[in-house]
Amino acid sequence: MPKLPYAASGLDRGGSRRGDELWIGGLLAEPATEIIPMWRDRCLTTGAGPVRRCVAEAADLLAAAGQPVFLGVRAGRALFAMDLSELAEPAAVRLAGAGATSDIRALFGDLSGPDAAALAYAKGMLRWHREQRFCGACGGPTRTGHGGHQRGCDNCGRLLFPRIEPAVIMLVTAPPEPGRADRCLLARHRGAKLGSFATLAGFVEIGESFEDAVRREVAEEAGVPVGDVAYVGSQPWPFPSGIMVGFRALALADAIDVDGEELEEARWFTRDEARAANVGQRHDSIEHYLIEGWLGEGA
Repeated sequence: MPKLPYAASGLDRGGSRRGDELWIGGLLAEPATEIIPMWRDRCLTTGAGPVRRCVAEAADLLAAAGQPVFLGVRAGRALFAMDLSELAEPAAVRLAGAGATSDIRALFGDLSGPDAAALAYAKGMLRWHREQRFCGACGGPTRTGHGGHQRGCDNCGRLLFPRIEPAVIMLVTAPPEPGRADRCLLARHRGAKLGSFATLAGFVEIGESFEDAVRREVAEEAGVPVGDVAYVGSQPWPFPSGIMVGFRALALADAIDVDGEELEEARWFTRDEARAANVGQRHDSIEHYLIEGWLGEGA
């Protein structure tokens, strides 16, 4: 299976060294170290793509933002992320020497795999810092540590670490029937335009395995019971800090009863029908790989 989007950044995250403040400080003093500035989950961009500034040219950025977040080292060069969200958008754009801000997904087609992964990583880390400025246990202020991979409460001493939100995404196939074409289950989600179908997905709940989450989500949303569930692959999903875990699942029956809340409609598609509906066309999503894999089996 090819590398999934937003994965494989090629960065050495330095987990054993990022607690060393002298080492982190030394990296920030190296002129070749690069900084990725972001503004409220958005990339700062020029006509050439997302802005990246080397430390030798980033004194203004370093003075304007809080503590940079260490992302890792690649090819001997350190990479940090910096949040300009405290500024108004026009001010952040000017400071970064950018022309605009943009969502990562809008840039994806023009990014290399490692660059897309680094931006996704930066976005998730900076968002986490903005949302963890106060302790959830006592309400005290928190401070950053370990190169930005930890926050500590000044009041009660509790340590906070970046969290991800796991979700499952699944391609469900119908029970095989002699003489009948293979079919997969696709749905139109609430708010999607007419004729826009996609695979089912949902968040994993506490006390639940990935496989059980697949079965529960399909049963709750489409009313379809699922038996065998097989892992396909996983993908960082930086919107803002998820991971999508992909599965193939085999339905035990083909009767559908949509919930009317998450889904507007659902139905079974043959391979020809799925191709005609242009499903799975967002190439930055694991959904594309799940659908393309199934379509390829009928070649």
